[in-house]
Amino acid sequence: MLRAVALSFQPSFDDLSAPLIDVTFCVLDLETTGGSAADCEITEIGAVKHRGGELLGTFQTLVDPGGPIPPFITVLTGITETMVAKAPTIAEVLPSFLEFMGDSVIVGHNVRFDLSFLRAVVEKCGYPPLENRWVDTAALARRLVRDEVRNLKLGTLAAHFRSPVQPVHRALGDAQATAHVFHTLLERAGTLGVTNLDDLLQLPTARGASHYSKIRLTEDLPRRPGVYIFRDRHGHPLYIGKSTNLRGRVRQYFYGDQRRSVTNLMRELHDVDHIVCDSAIEAEITELRMIHAHRPRYNRRSRPPKSSHFIKVTDETFPRLSIVRVPRQDGLALLGPFRSRRSAQEVVMALWDAMPLRRCRKAHPGGGPCAAAQLGVARCPCDGSLSAAEYRSVVDDLLKGLGSSPSLLLDPLVERMHRLARERRYEEAAVLRERHNLLARALETRRIWETLLAAGYLVAEDKSGNSVAIDHGRLVGTGAEGSVVATSRTTDTPSQEMEVPPSVEAAEEARLLWKWLDRDAARLVEVAGTFTVPIDPINILRPASTRAA
Repeated sequence: MLRAVALSFQPSFDDLSAPLIDVTFCVLDLETTGGSAADCEITEIGAVKHRGGELLGTFQTLVDPGGPIPPFITVLTGITETMVAKAPTIAEVLPSFLEFMGDSVIVGHNVRFDLSFLRAVVEKCGYPPLENRWVDTAALARRLVRDEVRNLKLGTLAAHFRSPVQPVHRALGDAQATAHVFHTLLERAGTLGVTNLDDLLQLPTARGASHYSKIRLTEDLPRRPGVYIFRDRHGHPLYIGKSTNLRGRVRQYFYGDQRRSVTNLMRELHDVDHIVCDSAIEAEITELRMIHAHRPRYNRRSRPPKSSHFIKVTDETFPRLSIVRVPRQDGLALLGPFRSRRSAQEVVMALWDAMPLRRCRKAHPGGGPCAAAQLGVARCPCDGSLSAAEYRSVVDDLLKGLGSSPSLLLDPLVERMHRLARERRYEEAAVLRERHNLLARALETRRIWETLLAAGYLVAEDKSGNSVAIDHGRLVGTGAEGSVVATSRTTDTPSQEMEVPPSVEAAEEARLLWKWLDRDAARLVEVAGTFTVPIDPINILRPASTRAA
């Protein structure tokens, strides 16, 4: 028996976004001895194959089920045991039918029933599982014409759409009627902007009919990376997002997302704008900049803070930590930015836990030692026993920890966390772990910023040939295969550059660029300055259950 048939087919992204006019559809119908693929058999197969509205081929055959046909099935279909007595078995028919079907998109009315039988015989005959995409005309009709017909039976739809072939429970005739219904439904779907395969596959799941008509706003969106902007009737941005496939991502908002925020967003939506980008990283940066510029009210998670906060090591005889909003270069060091004062305060407490830094504001002795000095957790000048030279060693370790040796600050926190865990003080250990991670991320941001500043202008290329130009921590151009179109160049001189990002937006952009450089194994094509990273790692702690997983 011939069995050299290509079965396994996994649609690619390009296949799914193909125009419907270029997609091959195989409309099929099966007649069976009953309703369950587990204990019933196929008696007839009928199929028609179309592409672009043109009939490519027809397949029809009776099948010997290898057993009796129930009388009620004979009454329903007209297929008798005499008719199938000399018909081929399913094992003999299957190879030629699978070859006929190929990698086309399967179409049927209540097609899950037909697929259950087809998948069962494919498995029984030892073929790989079917991976063809499929479309159910009953589900399409439910979405598109439910209010026009009394029910969604194939006969009702065929009559409604004036099919030249009426279904009579014979495989080929039913397949031809289904094909007519399917093409008529495609015309209806086209009025909603369904012009590609991925649109068609998602259409039956679309919900929220009160706003579904607005899907027409997505008709002109390309299937390319970029940024999309939802606007209200006044033209103000409601929501800004990014995607590697603008059309596919935006249309998903109309396909069953039941979140209250999305429902409200769809209610206010009046227009959809977009910006096409050359790469995913350009889309990420563009989205970030636009969110910070416009502050859309539906971008709640990524909405920028009203002001940034920084931790400053003050420049005085006994330096201390101070939380400030303006990052002036009038101290010994800066750390940040932080999205909230609370986050900055947690990092200050982490630094206090790591080193016996001065906590009180008394610059000179008098009035007795402060509480932290009395408890022995801080070295403060308030008790009169500490000299500036002695305290300087603590400050030197702090500055080293903020720079090339973060372990000086992080290791004491880890040791203390383990001690608390051994003592079963788990809640305190968890709080300390969160403080450790906040500090670690702040140190990592500082390191990334310093590295990108030292590099100055650089061009990097990933393994896919996408190139980016970065100038002092800011994206200034993108391109392909080493060709970069720079949009701007930073005019700041090194003496004016800060040791930390001047804002949350700058910090987030630097982290996105660093993630791209690290994740995509980017190759440096050009570096104006120096590109070096300290070898001392900065580790983020995970809960024990996460590490075990």
